[in-house]
Amino acid sequence: MAAVNTAEAKPVKPARQVVSREGSTEIHALTAGSKAVKIILITISVLFLFVMLVMPLITVIYEAFRKGLIPYLEAISDPDTISALLLTLEATVFAVVINTVFGLFAAWAISKFRFHGKKLLVTLIDLPVTVSPIIAGLIFVLTFGRQSALYPFLESIDFMVVYAVPGIILATVFVTFPFISREILPVLEAQGTDEEEAAALMGAKGFTIFRRVTLPHIKWALMYGIVLCAARAMGEFGAVSVLSGHLRGKTVTLPLQVEILFGDNKFMPAFAVSSILVVLAVIILIIRSIVEYVGKRKGEK
Repeated sequence: MAAVNTAEAKPVKPARQVVSREGSTEIHALTAGSKAVKIILITISVLFLFVMLVMPLITVIYEAFRKGLIPYLEAISDPDTISALLLTLEATVFAVVINTVFGLFAAWAISKFRFHGKKLLVTLIDLPVTVSPIIAGLIFVLTFGRQSALYPFLESIDFMVVYAVPGIILATVFVTFPFISREILPVLEAQGTDEEEAAALMGAKGFTIFRRVTLPHIKWALMYGIVLCAARAMGEFGAVSVLSGHLRGKTVTLPLQVEILFGDNKFMPAFAVSSILVVLAVIILIIRSIVEYVGKRKGEK
């Protein structure tokens, strides 16, 4: 019986070795395949980013400085360009402030209270994302233009919207409408209402609850939404183009100034003005990265 057991036991070791070799071969094949897929995906991503982002940025900077530093400084110091820069910053500030106030109120109401029309409010907040900016501009022209019922009243109080600065601000606010509220809302919904209810039971008032309980939880999401809102506001073209009337030095923003210069075949000044937008975009990108980094560090703690 011992001999039989020994004879039966001998094939067991080679079988285990064969299985081990086959498993090792499969693992090596899978590893090699995953490495190949990883290399292909990274290569495609890098090429795509280079073609879509890096090359255009290099082209803008090269064309802006192609004729030298002095023509570049003359182009960006042109009175129309300075006016366009100031109007862009003004519209951006108004859009950020208005949308911050509305975004906080709307997100707090949606996440903390139950009321009729809640889904409708959420849908309306998302509306600017689905509507073309040009269509939005046309809607505002029909609402506040000469053919609207509101025009006689606006004219009587000497307040013009179409082809005026208020129209630029209105268009910028509209296209950036959802950015801040949509960043805050998921954080508030994940937070729940337990802490606010506990604070209310302890006698805290509404604003105190918001300032000491709610705001600390959403401050990084709020800052991130503000950065996104500012970035979108600075680059808005469609709705602003419809409402501005392209009045140089009055209702022209930086994107519209680039379009006007290109239309006049002034390519180097157009690229010079574009470089201002590039610099602003880089600054916003740096601020966003800082906000993300600090927010993650605070979250880990």
